Amino acid sequence: MATTTRTTDRGTAYFPQLAAERLDIALCRASAAVARAADVHAAGEGLGVGQHLVLQMLDAVGPCSQQTLSEELRIDRSVMVGICDDLEQAGHVRRERNPRDRRSYAVTITDSGLRRLAEAQASIPAFLEDTFHTLTPDERGQLSAILVKLLQADTSSSH
Repeated sequence: MATTTRTTDRGTAYFPQLAAERLDIALCRASAAVARAADVHAAGEGLGVGQHLVLQMLDAVGPCSQQTLSEELRIDRSVMVGICDDLEQAGHVRRERNPRDRRSYAVTITDSGLRRLAEAQASIPAFLEDTFHTLTPDERGQLSAILVKLLQADTSSSH
């Protein structure tokens, strides 16, 4: 996660001060940097971040609707349609009428999707190590716990 710090005309770096004063700005910028790194990594793997997440969830929880995938993964519904279209076209998922609700489709991971997921998962530890190399293992654990806490608060307040 490379960040560039520019100095002002007076030779002092302003962004570190801003980030220290405005946690929201710091978190947004850090999130954007990690997202860019994830996109670059995913492009190199040939499987988009959203596609990877869909395959991972389907493997973990089994067939589910696009709406459930969208809600659980926090991916806009219109974007989810494209992700599922691309995965289906590649043979990694199949969509069938949901037996519990004929108005929706159940998305199911295929054997091809399982193989593709395993290939993509193999490169994740190195990506995470490279992206978060400036943090100690303890700091990574703390960051993870803090982010989970923030996301749980966001989820509970949005309902």
